[in-house]
Amino acid sequence: MYRNHTCGELTLADVNKEVTLAGWVNAVRKLGGGVTFIDLRDRYGITQLSFSKDINADLYERANKIGREYVLQVTGNVEERSSKNPNRSTGDIEIIVNELVILNTSDTPPFTIEDNTDGGDDLRMKYRYLDLRRDVVRKNLELRHKIAFETRRYLDERQFLEVETPVLIGSTPEGARDFVVPSRMNPGEFYALPQSPQLFKQLLMVSGFDRYFQIVKCFRDEDLRADRQPEFTQIDCEMSYVNQEDVLNMFEGLTKHLFKVVKGIDIPDFPRMTYAHAMKYYGSDKPDTRFGMEFVEIKDLTEGKDFVVFDSSEYVGAICAKGAASYTRKQIDALTDYVKRPQIGAKGLVYARYEADGSLKSSVDKFYNPEDLKKWAERCQAEPGDLILIICGETEKAQKQLGELRLEVAEQLGLRDKNQFNCLWVIDFPLLEKDEELGRYFAKHHPFTSPKEEDIALLDSDPGVVRANAYDMVINGVEVGGGSVRIFNSQLQNKMFQILGFTEEKAQAQFGFLMNAFKYGAPPHAGLAFGLDRLVSLFAGLDSIRDCIAFPKNNSGRDMMIDAPATLDPAQLEELNLKVEIKE
Repeated sequence: MYRNHTCGELTLADVNKEVTLAGWVNAVRKLGGGVTFIDLRDRYGITQLSFSKDINADLYERANKIGREYVLQVTGNVEERSSKNPNRSTGDIEIIVNELVILNTSDTPPFTIEDNTDGGDDLRMKYRYLDLRRDVVRKNLELRHKIAFETRRYLDERQFLEVETPVLIGSTPEGARDFVVPSRMNPGEFYALPQSPQLFKQLLMVSGFDRYFQIVKCFRDEDLRADRQPEFTQIDCEMSYVNQEDVLNMFEGLTKHLFKVVKGIDIPDFPRMTYAHAMKYYGSDKPDTRFGMEFVEIKDLTEGKDFVVFDSSEYVGAICAKGAASYTRKQIDALTDYVKRPQIGAKGLVYARYEADGSLKSSVDKFYNPEDLKKWAERCQAEPGDLILIICGETEKAQKQLGELRLEVAEQLGLRDKNQFNCLWVIDFPLLEKDEELGRYFAKHHPFTSPKEEDIALLDSDPGVVRANAYDMVINGVEVGGGSVRIFNSQLQNKMFQILGFTEEKAQAQFGFLMNAFKYGAPPHAGLAFGLDRLVSLFAGLDSIRDCIAFPKNNSGRDMMIDAPATLDPAQLEELNLKVEIKE
């Protein structure tokens, strides 16, 4: 055996035992006076090894030639430490080494293998196999394992079957961009990597599998953000003979179970919030409800004062930042610059400061007197010491801009506590969204989402107001999961395709196999998919999903470690019947 104990389990109860450990050298400390300590690390923890010139001069000399990340096997006796380390599970003991085997040497690593490493992002991604030795990263992967394991256990106990679906499928250009794979045996034809197993899980319901799940890799060729990777993992689920309420209850239960088992937190029942309410009061379909600062509409209080900016705006909305009247002009200017960034697109920011003495001062005092400002403050339920921030413009755009401002101010005020978890369901999404330039509707969710039964009649007269039987799970302002009740009636599905501008031939070419399956008795069904990466990052308190993925891509979609994507050998391209021309 290379070891009979790990580096994280020995305590005072093991004193006087002879043990064998194996692991990496985390640190070497040469104290002088003939004593050297080596911290030996494996995935379970760190144990201090002791080498004394007086006890064994040969071992002491060998220990002094060992470098960081050497791989060692040691045998020795467990003794109580005279100087204990309360921050380490093995901090009460050390090993007096009597046998030492160097299993492998190591070059000096390019960065320190410590929680507070000196390695930058790109360097750590290039040497990801070393980065994964760091305790803080390893814990994220262990957390991911536990969440995935508990998910499987929970769903298995509720009669769900895990079924693998194909990875090489046909392209569906209506969604995000596909990653495509050329077929050597079918020249000029391509597979696509799945953006989700959507069609296959619906076919499994037609097949009578009743309850399906899969922890599955999905792929989208889209611009990356902190919560996006070109390949990501979903907890994908589908159920037959259920309605929306059944699905919400099932997966609210799963989420509560994960919080309880993994983090020891009891989560209360999830509130339900309509899409319309979320947009009106938060400017987002994934509202962060850990703090207040809901929108207040004050358009009616701003009219008739010759301030053209407000008078000409369709919408004037405000947020009240509690206790922020102390913001300096420099801080407010910085917020103005923030909302004027191209990514947000506001034209400006108006403020009203409610001073501690009860007076009100604003950036538009030229147009509004103290009585006007007092009405704003009353509408916003502001108190002395608060700061009112106002954005105006087209309703939908201004609400989204105000939503971004709300999050930024909350971040600055420390209101987005990573250890507080507010969960909710957002429901009643629009079924369709219209592209005014193209003059056609697109599915807000996907073409198989069922409209609310009471809105079906509006598909002919006013499709833009039809609500969907769709739902998103939101935790702390992050969309963690989403799904819908599916259309299982062929006539309704054909109508949806017509509204979305599909010809009969196009619908048959892309989705004919699903439509044909529906002819043979499709049951009512609904489903949902969680983003496993997002869920783990929330549990771990991470700002990016990258550190809960073993081998992630960077923000350019590159794998820095294996240097992918890369060009192919011309012979490979020829075999695939491809010719690639690089434009200068």
